[in-house]
Amino acid sequence: MTGALQGIRIFDMSRVLAGPSCTQLLGDLGADVIKVERPGEGDDTRKWGPPFLKNSVGQDTEESSYYLSANRAKRSLTLDFTKPAGRDLALRLIAQCDVLVENYKVGTLARYGLGYEALHRELPRLVYCSVTGFGQNGPYATRPGYDFLAQAMGGIMSLQGEPEGEPMKGAVAVADLMTGMYSAVAILAALRHRDRTGEGQQIDMALLDTQVAWLGNQAQAYLTSGKIPPRLGNAHASVVPYQVFACADGYIVLACGNDGQFRKFCACAGAPELAADARFATNAARVVNRALLVPEIARLIAQRSAAAWIDMLEREGVPCSPINRLDQVFADPHVQARGMVVPMDHPDAPAPIALLANPIKFSATPVAYRHPPPTLGEHTDTILREMLDLSVSEIAALRAARVV
Repeated sequence: MTGALQGIRIFDMSRVLAGPSCTQLLGDLGADVIKVERPGEGDDTRKWGPPFLKNSVGQDTEESSYYLSANRAKRSLTLDFTKPAGRDLALRLIAQCDVLVENYKVGTLARYGLGYEALHRELPRLVYCSVTGFGQNGPYATRPGYDFLAQAMGGIMSLQGEPEGEPMKGAVAVADLMTGMYSAVAILAALRHRDRTGEGQQIDMALLDTQVAWLGNQAQAYLTSGKIPPRLGNAHASVVPYQVFACADGYIVLACGNDGQFRKFCACAGAPELAADARFATNAARVVNRALLVPEIARLIAQRSAAAWIDMLEREGVPCSPINRLDQVFADPHVQARGMVVPMDHPDAPAPIALLANPIKFSATPVAYRHPPPTLGEHTDTILREMLDLSVSEIAALRAARVV
């Protein structure tokens, strides 16, 4: 095993995306992640398709692309902790782990003796990360939580979409993924505290909290001014021009982050008078006079092709970009040079499968792609032998009783 978290073992009782994305990240960094799944069913996302991974004869397997996206770097253990024998096995396994990650409804695990309070008494060094929709307390704590609800309740949808159109969610489950990222950071901090003091703790992560937190500058603008930010489509609330513009044959993003870049754009566009105009000379003035300036920029950009604009603006150091489809993203030479796709062997596939790579680049402890997303229960026998020294007959008896 390699990686910065070598020697850390995680008991992963999470499903779907927020928790699994957190534990995948920690697994990429070297932690031994044991993914706990219900026998015969597994993580809900295994069935969230199509598309599904294809086997050697082109048939769909039971591994959806959604599941593949968040479960690399793990070993799968099937275990029914609702049965007394399964709960006892879980307790014995957790005793050998540094971290437990779970995303059950508030109080669910406590009914089986696996809640934080009970485990903390027996295992005071354990870091226990609970991921829910609304947190462990508050009037909504018992509600089920989903990314879509968090985006709606947390304000981001009120800021996305065209001004006269309907509010829009993100195409990617960003509340889930950001909760996973915040959870990973919190776990690392809790491990640091544990190593220094010997004390574990519970981490209470909520999708709604996270969504509110990553409103970032937009939330701060409201808190500072008391004014509700309007939907601006692809425009930026506090930088102009910083949005999508239509070219003669497509679209580009123009992102002038300072006055010097705006002057360079105006020169390229053959309209230096715009930069000299007091209404547009500074970013603050451009924000105030957005309605006057943007149509003029749109008129200028519509006169050339996207390729012509990008070539010209890049040469002059004006930030701009094409708007790539996913095929263009993964064909981009820079994305390829940065290694953002990793091939991994998978037991159900005839050839290595392509997975999104981890974006972290270390100089000394590089990400290690040790395990592809596991098939359901793939490592059950190995884990039970390795951690609990169970015999073949003992494991067979547990399987016959549908405990594993």
